[in-house]
Amino acid sequence: MQIDLRQLRYFIAVAEEKHFGRAAVRLHMTQPPLSQTIQALEDALGTLLFTRTKRSVSLTAAGEALLPEAQRLLLQTAALPDLVRRAAGGAAGVLSLAFISSADYSILPPLLQQFRARYPQVRIELREATSDVQLDQLGEGKIDAGLLLPPLSDKIKRTLDYLPVLSEPLIAVVPTGALPGTGPIALRQLADLPLIIFPRRIAPGFHDTIMSCFRDADVVPDIGQEAIQMQTIVGLVSAGMGMALVPQSVSNLRRPGVDYRSLRGATPLIETGLAWRRDNPSPVLRAFLDLIREQAIPPSPAEQAATPPDVLSDSP
Repeated sequence: MQIDLRQLRYFIAVAEEKHFGRAAVRLHMTQPPLSQTIQALEDALGTLLFTRTKRSVSLTAAGEALLPEAQRLLLQTAALPDLVRRAAGGAAGVLSLAFISSADYSILPPLLQQFRARYPQVRIELREATSDVQLDQLGEGKIDAGLLLPPLSDKIKRTLDYLPVLSEPLIAVVPTGALPGTGPIALRQLADLPLIIFPRRIAPGFHDTIMSCFRDADVVPDIGQEAIQMQTIVGLVSAGMGMALVPQSVSNLRRPGVDYRSLRGATPLIETGLAWRRDNPSPVLRAFLDLIREQAIPPSPAEQAATPPDVLSDSP
């Protein structure tokens, strides 16, 4: 059985006009080929679609059932060119995006808000993952892009591109009441508190930056716990298990029993960036990259030595 769109279009015209002659005029054709086409459609379906008399034409039960489906199919067919154009331009399709937990408190919400406002037809698939897992998934083609912590090894840079999107200072998170006052603190004031830290195997650059802060302050930290999620680290601090150094945006995570304190003196900047496969041809990914580049702002003079020229504002 073969049914083509022309047959359905002719069927709809007759069904709506309830007259073969008027339907033929509407279709800019003569009546005999119209009648032949309807007959061929009925033969293909094995049932009558119209009850015909000399004075009237009406739909059979089969015709009543077919009419809304035929109308829906023609509408969908008419929308196909626009759908294809939007997909080719990145305005439709799927974007698979992974992110580290700290991005959920900084750049991820405004990015998603802006992208969805511009491309409402794109379906975004989100997954939270550590930087090392994201790099594996990018290499295997399981995700389109990932918000992660650098650096990328020279081997990885052969296949992935990377764009810095946020640079922010480290701050301390301590149990409420562990230190007096509310102002900036020195790392020496934290020497007696166990350090809760991200494992080096997960994000070596982030881990090493934290440890360098203590070395610069001539403090040897007592590593009490390791955790791979920022909310877990803050939760352990809330439980009195120790203190931690986290990106400033994590202070947006409100948890009873913790205080966020800035650090005295020069503070290292923690960078978050977007990585993606260089050979990924996805128009949706290109549209996402264009949005990020449009939002980029120049770094402050104090950040220029540590921050690449493209930095995304963390304001909505």
